[in-house]
Amino acid sequence: MTIITDWTAEKAARMTRANLAFQHSLHERPMFDDAGLISLLDRYPREKLGVFTMGEDPVDWGSWRRGSPGDLSGEQLLRAAQEGRIWLNLRHANDYLPEYAALEEEIFAEKRDKAGLRTFKRDLGMLISSANAQVFYHLDVPLVSLWQLRGQKRVWVYPVAEPCVGAEQLERIVLRETAEQMAFEPSMDAVAEVYDLTPGKMVTWAQNAPHRIVNGPMLNVSLSIEFMTPAALMRANVLYANGMLRKSGARPRIQTAPHPKALVKIAFARAAKAAGVSKTFERTLPETFRLEA
Repeated sequence: MTIITDWTAEKAARMTRANLAFQHSLHERPMFDDAGLISLLDRYPREKLGVFTMGEDPVDWGSWRRGSPGDLSGEQLLRAAQEGRIWLNLRHANDYLPEYAALEEEIFAEKRDKAGLRTFKRDLGMLISSANAQVFYHLDVPLVSLWQLRGQKRVWVYPVAEPCVGAEQLERIVLRETAEQMAFEPSMDAVAEVYDLTPGKMVTWAQNAPHRIVNGPMLNVSLSIEFMTPAALMRANVLYANGMLRKSGARPRIQTAPHPKALVKIAFARAAKAAGVSKTFERTLPETFRLEA
């Protein structure tokens, strides 16, 4: 039996190239019940655990703050998510816990078999977050899929185009000269595709599509998976090259391989990265709070 339960030939063909919604069965697995989450939180490397809180205004992305999990046990961390307003981000769980490594292999084997995807740079992350918590408007360089396991959340996905994101802004994010968060205007919601996720639903979107997320009034548990394909990596390298070229006064456009200009840009981007030509922006938020029992 497959994890995704509503594969079609059309969805398989459009995967990674369009915004798509799927049904899945992962929410039925006991690894995501309270006991499974407590075990996950106890065994996941504490120094890797992301702990965040935020305000309620979707425009105020500056209210996103980083904290420390302190000495809380897995059970206490889960209770903090149930009772407070926090977002726990366990990135690369597949690199640290064998059952999540096995889940990664299972998911991507199915994507390979059903959609013919060759994938790499896989990051299988767990999100455990409080009632009404939100993630502000931003975009990701890799491809992303979001699998709802517990609770409900609303996801807004925006076009990869003006006014949602400009070419220069996208290039700066790929160059890592600025953070992935961007200024948000509520009027942008008029052009967004909206997905209401409940347990057993998954959404994936076109590469670099801006998006934001708001939880429903209950604990939320989700699986957030980032990955690359050859085409996605080529696009990232073309954007990287375009950002470098724009600095010299050019007005570059995005091409896709095997377009000759795209192939030249990919080679240029790889050479620039190897030479360390571009200075990267590393946004490390200071810890401004500590979770207490």
